[in-house]
Amino acid sequence: MNISFHLNGADVEADVPARTTLSDCLRHHLHQTGTHVACEHGVCGACTVIVDGDAVRSCLMLAVQAQDRQVVTVEGLTPEKGLSALQASFHKHHALQCGFCTPGFLTTAHALLTQEPDSSRERIREVLSGNLCRCTGYVNIIEAVYDARAAYARKEG
Repeated sequence: MNISFHLNGADVEADVPARTTLSDCLRHHLHQTGTHVACEHGVCGACTVIVDGDAVRSCLMLAVQAQDRQVVTVEGLTPEKGLSALQASFHKHHALQCGFCTPGFLTTAHALLTQEPDSSRERIREVLSGNLCRCTGYVNIIEAVYDARAAYARKEG
């Protein structure tokens, strides 16, 4: 099937079998390898991308379902130079170790803070509870997201 959608600010097309997941389309057809795949059951959150503003498990979504939609991967969160406020906060708070889960945390947190820039630590913990990390223990991740809220609040104001 020939599909087209908006990816990280650009129109893209891919010719994929109907059963291709969005994660496989992104990684293998569009070479956006920042989207990681681990459990392939929607449990770990490593493959999370943003579709029309919402955090979505790309291993559970078919690529054909992205037709005419806005998709943002972790690559789309990174400015041309430097780091985004959220990425800088992850660096500041040492919120990653091996980095495998980090793209999913960043996209999930970005979607949350875009919609709810005043999220409490409890709300951040609740939303990020669907993302698994085997290295950090989550405390620094939650603090990094909490600290980045100011950058999202400025966008709103």
